[in-house]
Amino acid sequence: GGPARTEMAAARPPLGLSLQFADASHRAVLPRHKVARWIRAALDAPAEITVRIVGADEGRTLNREFRRKDYATNVLTFDYESEPVVVADLVLCAQVVEREAGEQGRSLEAHYAHLLVHGALHAQGHDHEVEAEAVAMEARESEVLRALGYDDPYA
Repeated sequence: GGPARTEMAAARPPLGLSLQFADASHRAVLPRHKVARWIRAALDAPAEITVRIVGADEGRTLNREFRRKDYATNVLTFDYESEPVVVADLVLCAQVVEREAGEQGRSLEAHYAHLLVHGALHAQGHDHEVEAEAVAMEARESEVLRALGYDDPYA
């Protein structure tokens, strides 16, 4: 890219990214540079984030242990610190992401981008438990995803 791309990258906060594949079925869809770009686009502060792609068993176990919900979910955000650096783990269940992408008629890549943006926003304290917060969080997700070149997931 030219100068515009460099300026945009420079404007984003730094990101330390660890990318782990307990389930490698979608590794080709999740090259490190893309995962970093998607997360960086949602950051308002420097961050140290681990992204772990898991199978249904690990996803279900984590959701049961930490949220008391006995099923695998698309993304779990474990946020440990928000200042001065955001420190979080984002755990995505490959099978759930793939199923949802199919149900929503979206590409696997677009759905992963959305869920990683969603998780990065959670890691920074955004939430969607209350309607007003949900509206604000969804608007931010839509804005970030459009800037990344993806369709609005809520349209």
